[in-house]
Amino acid sequence: MHFDPVTDLFLERHFQAKPATLWRCLTEPGLIEQWFAPRPVRVRDVVFEPWPGGAFNSVMDVPGMEEIRGRGCILAIEPERRLVWTDLLRAGWHPNSDSFGFTAVTELSAEAGGTFLRSSALHRSEAQRAEHEKMGFHEGWGKAADQLGELALSL
Repeated sequence: MHFDPVTDLFLERHFQAKPATLWRCLTEPGLIEQWFAPRPVRVRDVVFEPWPGGAFNSVMDVPGMEEIRGRGCILAIEPERRLVWTDLLRAGWHPNSDSFGFTAVTELSAEAGGTFLRSSALHRSEAQRAEHEKMGFHEGWGKAADQLGELALSL
């Protein structure tokens, strides 16, 4: 994938778990709820329809804030290799007017007895990228990735 440093943010990690195990954590609603946001944020009511055009929805309970309802759409899915989704659309390719407005690309590859993961957040503009970075992208996605790794090792 081509990385645009003006509009994109990314996170890379190597996990000891195999791609099949990480894939389960990325696509099974009950597992997504356990790692998808940095604690103490609680993720619930995940809907994940594993096909292009399928829903990727969740509710996040953020301490001290109102719940955050996320609605997204799966754009591409290659089991154990690549997952692409966006909150710019909701299920069925319908425009989503209440979104932050980014596309997430997660790529997995078997490496050194485990899995190399690269997650990218693609934004519409440099300003939106900067806003996401200021919101704590690296810290938040980093903590979530650590939680993903812990969960995958427990399976």
